Amino acid sequence: MAVQLSHQDLLSLKNQGFSQEEIQKAVQELEDEDLQGAYNKTQNNRGNDPRSTASHSSFGSQASDDIARWQLELNDILEKAEHVLRGDIVAFENGQIIWKDNPKPENNTLNKHGVQLCMKLLSMYVNRNTILADYTEEEIRYKVLDFGKRLNDLIFLKYDEMGMDDEDKRKEYASLVGAMTDIVHSAYARAKDGQERESFRKMINVAQNSQGGMMGSGLTVNASGGQPRTRGLLNPLRYIAGKYV
Repeated sequence: MAVQLSHQDLLSLKNQGFSQEEIQKAVQELEDEDLQGAYNKTQNNRGNDPRSTASHSSFGSQASDDIARWQLELNDILEKAEHVLRGDIVAFENGQIIWKDNPKPENNTLNKHGVQLCMKLLSMYVNRNTILADYTEEEIRYKVLDFGKRLNDLIFLKYDEMGMDDEDKRKEYASLVGAMTDIVHSAYARAKDGQERESFRKMINVAQNSQGGMMGSGLTVNASGGQPRTRGLLNPLRYIAGKYV
C-alpha cells in the first residue's frame, strides 16, 4: 500500500533537516515492508486458504516462497472467478473455508461450456503480460471497453449454448458482464504508466536482500514468515504522530 504523507508531514520532516531524497527513501522502506508483511501473512495463513481444499479449478495456484512471483500471481483471481461462474458455494468444514458444488446445479447461470468460454476470454486479458505492460489511461479505457464488448457479444450470440436457457438466468447477463469487466479493469489499472513493472523490479531487490536476512538501515527481512523483522531505527517516518510505528 502506498504511503501518503500530508503537506504538514513533509514540512515537519524538512524542518528536522531531512532532504527530499531521504524522505523518499524512508517512504520506499515502509512500502516494501507493507508488501513483505502481506506476503508473510499469506504464507502463514495457507492452512485456511480456500484453495487448499477447494473443488477442482483449472487455475489452481501453486504455493510459492518467492515474493516476486507471489506479487505477479493471478491464478487466485482467475480461480475465484471460475468458481463463481460455475455456481460453486462457500462452505465451512473443520474450521476451513472450501468451495463446494452447488447442490442445485440446474440453477447455475452458466453450464460447463459457458464457464469455459468465459474463462478462456478472461484469461487472455488477466495475466502477467497485462500487468507488466505500460499503458496510458486512454489505452486502458479502450482495452477494457473492448473486452466488455467482446464478452457481451459472446454471451449474446451463444447464451442458449452457454446455459442461459431461461428468463431467470438471462437476468444475470448484465451482472456477469459487469463483474468480469471490473476484473479486467483492475488488472489493466496495475499496468498504468508501468507501475507494476517498477514495483516488480523493487520487489526483486527485496527478495534478493531477504536471502541475506538484512535490508539496509536496520530493516530485517524474513521471507519465511518466522521471526518478524524490524524497521530501520533511523526511518524518520516512525516518529510522525506514531502513524507508522
